[in-house]
Amino acid sequence: MDWIASQIGHESVRWWFSIGWSFYIVVVSIWILLQRSAPVATLSWLLSMAALPGLGLVIYYFFGPQRLKRQRIKRLRSRKRSKVRASMQRLRERMPGGDLRLHQVARLVAAASDFPVSSATGMRLLTGGAATFDAIAEAVRAARHHVHLEYYIYEPDRTGTALRDLLVEKARAGVTVRLLIDALGSKKLGRKFLKPLLEAGAQVARFHDTRIGRRLRPVINYRTHRKILVCDGLVGFTGGVNVTDEENERIRGDAYHDVHLHVEGPIVNWLQTVFMEDWAYALEKAPAQLAVDVEALLPDMPDGEIPMQLITSGPDSGLHAIYRAHLAAINAAEQRVWLTTPYFVPTEAALAALTNASLRGVDVQILVPKKSDSALVTGAARSYFDELIRSGVRVYEYEARMLHSKTLVVDENLAIIGTANFDYRSFFLNFEVCLIGYGPELNRHLADQFLVDLRQSHPVSYKSEKGLGRRLFSSAARLCSPLL
Repeated sequence: MDWIASQIGHESVRWWFSIGWSFYIVVVSIWILLQRSAPVATLSWLLSMAALPGLGLVIYYFFGPQRLKRQRIKRLRSRKRSKVRASMQRLRERMPGGDLRLHQVARLVAAASDFPVSSATGMRLLTGGAATFDAIAEAVRAARHHVHLEYYIYEPDRTGTALRDLLVEKARAGVTVRLLIDALGSKKLGRKFLKPLLEAGAQVARFHDTRIGRRLRPVINYRTHRKILVCDGLVGFTGGVNVTDEENERIRGDAYHDVHLHVEGPIVNWLQTVFMEDWAYALEKAPAQLAVDVEALLPDMPDGEIPMQLITSGPDSGLHAIYRAHLAAINAAEQRVWLTTPYFVPTEAALAALTNASLRGVDVQILVPKKSDSALVTGAARSYFDELIRSGVRVYEYEARMLHSKTLVVDENLAIIGTANFDYRSFFLNFEVCLIGYGPELNRHLADQFLVDLRQSHPVSYKSEKGLGRRLFSSAARLCSPLL
């Protein structure tokens, strides 16, 4: 009798377990389906939830897709709308034969990220961290009203300390200093390091605090990958260079190879707008509560000779403007597509755009590091090489150091530089910023740099990956593409 009773008890436990598991699957399936993510990502999450009932839910809670809402500062965005027509007219005048493709890209970017075509009165491509930090120091020293900085990685090392001390000096002189750092990327920046800044009167904020309990649902997977510096609203910087010794070749011989852009003119107004909206969001303040001097933040400047446009994207927008801009530019190419990226993990649409361009006769070249700082990303990237090479795309691996530049050169009148890698994370998860240049100026500088970098690279041959183990690792890494 005891044996029969125990069997009935086990059956009862199994029955209740089955009911509970079924209820769990239904609830999490509804939750995931309502996110309306890509079918592959949705199916991956559903399978994970089923295979890991408890752990899968925790992983999804922390890393699953979320819809983030942010408010725009209408005062800043509307302030410079009067300059838009002049910039668009200049774009028309400078394009040979009234190139409609560039206007279509410009309209797409304006519709997807709400930044109109603007212009620069001057621009300078900075190659390497040393040149970048020199230019930044010069701009900060010249600042008289404010210095705004936003960085994904800011390290408390020699490079970070030198910049901090300069900011302390400016803050003591009465210049408003606002430093926005990503809470995860700059996690080493502690109170001791920041104390001199705060005591001098500077303001510091962290983007998406990673401490549990700060939000109802953590946002650890959504980082600001932006690198922005604005001085007095007149001078702006963006690109791939973070504040760290890892990108300063004066300190480290193996420093990352990177490029950054220094701009002046009306385009800086839009970099300023991005920073201030990120600042308000990080402080969790409504735009109306942000006491700012709009006249000082967005000074009037004459329209420049170089048509430019800002592009931003992040999980607060479902339009993925940077992703769309890259695809639109590649699809519009007639002569060349030269892409430099440290992390190459394309979507199916991006892969098709690159191979289609090559198959229709466009010179498509891709430059990636031979070895990135992530073995998984390197493996995933190599899994795409054979398909690209079969379609006529030339793939090169940069051998000198870790390549960290993020640029795109299309034909002779379109170029993109910024913080976004050519991968899922930059296109869909991170907060990113890029500048797109219309005309020969930025295009020529980035094309020249691409050719210089090719001299320290070697071409990848078809089926260059030898050995079953390496091919299997690359194929497995490719399965993780949406998460990289």
